[in-house]
Amino acid sequence: MLVTKVKTVVVFDFFNHPMSLIDRRIQSLFPIVLYSILILGAARLVLDCLKIHQGYVLRLYGMPYGGRSRLPVVVLPEDRIEEDCNVFEGTWVWDNVSYPLYEEESCPYLVKQTTCHKNGRPDSFYKNWRWQPSRCNLPRFDALKLLHMLRDKRMMFIGDSLQRGQFESMICLIQSVIPEGKKSLLRIPPMKIFKVQEFNASIEYYWAPFIVESISDHATNHTVHKRMVRLDSIANHGKHWKGVDILVFESYVWWMHKPLINATYGSPHHVKEYNVTTAYKLALETWANWLETNIKPLSQKVFFMSMSPTHLWSWEWKPGSNENCFNESHPIQGPYWGTGSNLEIMEILHDALQLLKIDVTLLNITQLSEYRKDGHTSVYGERKGKLLTKEQRANPKDFADCIHWCLPGVPDAWNEILFAYLLKNYQNFS
Repeated sequence: MLVTKVKTVVVFDFFNHPMSLIDRRIQSLFPIVLYSILILGAARLVLDCLKIHQGYVLRLYGMPYGGRSRLPVVVLPEDRIEEDCNVFEGTWVWDNVSYPLYEEESCPYLVKQTTCHKNGRPDSFYKNWRWQPSRCNLPRFDALKLLHMLRDKRMMFIGDSLQRGQFESMICLIQSVIPEGKKSLLRIPPMKIFKVQEFNASIEYYWAPFIVESISDHATNHTVHKRMVRLDSIANHGKHWKGVDILVFESYVWWMHKPLINATYGSPHHVKEYNVTTAYKLALETWANWLETNIKPLSQKVFFMSMSPTHLWSWEWKPGSNENCFNESHPIQGPYWGTGSNLEIMEILHDALQLLKIDVTLLNITQLSEYRKDGHTSVYGERKGKLLTKEQRANPKDFADCIHWCLPGVPDAWNEILFAYLLKNYQNFS
C-alpha cells in the first residue's frame, strides 16, 4: 500500500503542480531554442540571397578535384545564342565602360609580343572596341561560369603564335577570379599548361603551326623561311591531343609564306614542291582522318578558327597610301576584305569540314577581324624574341608587325564567341 501511495503523489505532482521541475526546465530552454531558430533562419536567408545573386564566395569556391560544386552551373535560355543568330556578322562598337575585360597589368601571363601598351604604344583605343552582332547579342563573358563548365576538363588551343595569343587571352579573361596559389602556368615545350586547382581544370596551348608535322615543330627553335611539311604525318602531335575535352585548332599564316612549299607525302624521304592550296588540302585530310579515329563526339568538342587576317598594305583600305597598320587607331568602316585572306583556303577548309563524319564547329572570325587594322602590335611588339630598337621603330614600313594582335584586343572577341558556343552546347545537369 505504501508503494501505491508514493506513485499516486508522483503522478499528481507531474500533471497538476503549478511549477514542476520539468516546467522550469522547459521555460529555461525556450530562449535558447528561439535564438537558434532565428539564427538558422537568418543564415538560410543569406545563403538563398547568395545563390540568387551568385555571391562571390559561393561562386568562387567549389569542392576541389571533381567534388560536387556548391553552386552547379546552370545555363539559362537567355544565355544561349539562338540558332538563327550569326555572331560573325556585325560591327565594332566603341565601349570604354565595360571594355577592356582585363588590363595588361592585371594579367602576369602575357608575353612581351602582345603587351603593346607596356612596350610603348601611345594610344589605348584598340582596347575599347566591342564586337556587336547585327541581329543578336553575345552573352557577357562570365569567367566563373566557364570555370564551372570546365570542371575536371581540359581545353587545348592548337596552332601557331596567333593561336597562342588566343590562349593567353583566355587565361587573362579567367585568371583574376582564381585565388593566388590556386593557379599555375607550366611551360613544357611544345606546350603551355594553365592549371586551375579548385576546379581540377586546365587550359593548354600546343605549338603546331601546320597542324600536321613539320621541321618547324620545336616551340622556340624553328626555322621561319625554310619550311618542310610532312603532309601525311600527325601521330606525334595527336598523342598529346587524345582525350582532351575541348580542342580549338588554327592553322593558316605559316602556310602563306610563298605560293609553293616543300613537303613529303607517303615517303618521308621524298621531298617535293607543292602548291600551298594543294598541300593545305592534303594536310586537312590527314587531320580529318585523325579526328574520325580518335574523337568521341559525345564527350569531346572540336572547334576550328578561320584565318586571322593581316593588314600589310594600307592602300587596301586607304586608296593612294603606301603604308601598313602602323599608327592606325580605329577599325575599318563598311565592307572590307583584304588580299591577305585567301578565299581558296577558306573554301578548302569549308569543304573539309563538310566531309567530316563528326561535328567540328567553324568559328569564322576572319571578316570581323578584317575590320581591325588598328589592333596589331605594329612596332610595339617583338622580332626574333627582342623588342624593336628605337631605330627599327622609326622605320615602320619595314618593321611593323601587322600579323599579331595586341592584348587586350581582338583575340578577346574570339574567345567571347567561343564562350558563346560553349554555352549554346552545354547540357544542364549532364
